[in-house]
Amino acid sequence: MTVHFWGVRGSLPSPQLPSQIRSKISAILERLTLDDIESPESRERFLGTLPPWLFGTIGGNTPCVTVTCESASDMIVFDAGSGLREFGAFVVKQRPKRDHFLIFLSHFHWDHLQGLPFFNPAYDPSCTLDFYSPLKNLESALHGQMTSPYFPVHMESMASKKNFCLLTEPMQVGNINITFKKMNHPGDSYSYKLVEGNRTFIFATDTELSANDFQKTEENSGYFQDADCIVLDSQYTLGEAIEKYNWGHSAFSMAADFATNWGIKQLVLFHHDPTYDDKKLFNILQSARWYTERMGIKDIEISLAMEGMEINL
Repeated sequence: MTVHFWGVRGSLPSPQLPSQIRSKISAILERLTLDDIESPESRERFLGTLPPWLFGTIGGNTPCVTVTCESASDMIVFDAGSGLREFGAFVVKQRPKRDHFLIFLSHFHWDHLQGLPFFNPAYDPSCTLDFYSPLKNLESALHGQMTSPYFPVHMESMASKKNFCLLTEPMQVGNINITFKKMNHPGDSYSYKLVEGNRTFIFATDTELSANDFQKTEENSGYFQDADCIVLDSQYTLGEAIEKYNWGHSAFSMAADFATNWGIKQLVLFHHDPTYDDKKLFNILQSARWYTERMGIKDIEISLAMEGMEINL
C-alpha cells in the first residue's frame, strides 16, 4: 500500500510568495562559505546541511491523497482539492494508462472540491470516475460548484463516465476493505479506513478531536486501534485550537495524544494552515516530536505531510 500526497493545505491554496522565496535565498546565502562552492562535491555537501524548511517546500495545494494497493488496479483518491490537478497532470503521462478512479470525499467544503474542474481524466471519454460519500447530496454538490456564475464549464461537459455512489456500509475493492466514520466538523466530515492484509491506513482530515474520540468504545476501538498510519487534521497549535473552538480542526499536540491513545504507529500531520510558512510548519513538527518525548510517548513516528511525499505501508 503506497500513499502519495498531492495537496496538504487546508482552507485555501497558499502558493509561495516572492517575498518568502527571497527570504529563503537570503538565509541560504548567509550560511554559504567559499569552501562550500569550490567543487560539485562541496556544493552537494552544503545543500545536504540545509534545514528542510529552506531546501524544499511543504506545498500550497489543498487536500488530495492517493493510495495504490497490490490487490487492486484502480486508483483510490481521497478528496479533490487543488492537489487533484497535480495528480491529473501526472497520471495522463503514465503508461499503461489508468482509466478508473475511485474518489472518496470527506465532505463538500470548497478546499476539498476545487481541483475537480481541472482534473484531466475527467474530460477523457475512456475514463471512469466513481465518486463516493456517505453524504446524500453528493451528485448535486459536485454539479453545483460547476455551474454559472461559479464556473464556466458545467460537469456535463466532462466526457468521462461518472458514477455517484452513496456509502451506507463498508465496501470491498479487490482485497481492500474500506470503512468510514463521521468526524466532528461543521456540516459533517467523514474519515476513511483502508485495510489490506495486515496493513491499515486512515485518512482523517477536517476533524476537531474531542473527549469522545478518545473513549475506548467498541466503535472507536474497532476503527482506530493499532492502525499503521493515520493522516490527521492538525491545523492548529493548542492555543489556536482553544481560540478557534468549534471551527472543526485540531491541534498537533492533541493529534499526538490521539495517535498514542489508539496505538497508531505513524502520525502524519495534515491540513496545514494556509498562513503558516515552511519554517513554522517544521517548527510544529519539531514541537510535536518534543512533546511526545516529554510525555514519555514511545513507538510512534510523526511526520509532516508534504506534496510529493510517499509512504509505503
